[in-house]
Amino acid sequence: MTAPVNPQVLMYSTAVCPYCTMAERLLKSKGVEEIEKVRVDLDPAVREAMMAKTGRRTVPQIYIGDTHVGGFDDLSALDRAGKLDELLHPEA
Repeated sequence: MTAPVNPQVLMYSTAVCPYCTMAERLLKSKGVEEIEKVRVDLDPAVREAMMAKTGRRTVPQIYIGDTHVGGFDDLSALDRAGKLDELLHPEA
């Protein structure tokens, strides 16, 4: 039996974003071991791509698998609603 594969987590962020840090802390507390971080403060083209993809200009912008969760407030609301675990661990 193989271990369940959890969806990839992608987070657009900047170096000095307290909400990015809080989002990362929340995800790690839920058992997420790896977060692919895309720094939008290093290249304006990356921020433009993030805005085109998400329709938002603020960070963090978080994807769990193919699902655009949104920012930290959205992530936190999902957790409070009891739906974050379902997204992170669909096999459970």
